[in-house]
Amino acid sequence: MGIKERKNRERERRQQQIMVAAKRVFSQKGFGKATMEDIAREAELSPGTLYLYFKNKDELFSSLSLRILQYLQLRLEHVFRSDELLSPDRKVRALKDALYDVYEFDSLMLINLFHLQSSETLKNLSPKFLADMNDLSRKSLDIMANIFKEGVDAGIFIENHPVALADIFWGMFSGLVLWEESKKLISGDKNYLKETLEIAVDILVRGIHKDFNKSERGGGNG
Repeated sequence: MGIKERKNRERERRQQQIMVAAKRVFSQKGFGKATMEDIAREAELSPGTLYLYFKNKDELFSSLSLRILQYLQLRLEHVFRSDELLSPDRKVRALKDALYDVYEFDSLMLINLFHLQSSETLKNLSPKFLADMNDLSRKSLDIMANIFKEGVDAGIFIENHPVALADIFWGMFSGLVLWEESKKLISGDKNYLKETLEIAVDILVRGIHKDFNKSERGGGNG
């Protein structure tokens, strides 16, 4: 192993060490109260060492969000490519299962990702981090849009722009995740995300399915 390769491996190992520590601190204190000093202490490093790897707390936080976006993309690609024999409406339901799987994989970072995408934090990221986040987000939405496009092209779904359908699906999912989390924090209610998501996707699929719409129109005219 050459010197350059050893240095790269050491850098990757140190980055991983910092990110593991950051996740623990963010989980315990929340993003707002956590400091780079807290993370350095958890990682058993000097604060100055952290800044050699991450520009600021926002960038460190965002690096954790990139990981959940990478996992999201992998799960969506599996639905799109591996389930080729599924009908488009069943693919949409498989899409729901994939998103719920991402939630179960790391609910904390998924929720933080939703907050990050709608916050001022994005302005504090380096161009590279922002580009990586935009690229991963776009790829995931493109995969979802292609699933809806299959249904539209096959004449199974009513004609709507696939990107708009993907945006609606993602917005519905993120909204339900945040709402269920809010209910749990406010009143300690049980998390009913899985059951609520099942109902929401069923309503969506029925709403865009041509056969269902035809039967509804036929019933209304009878």
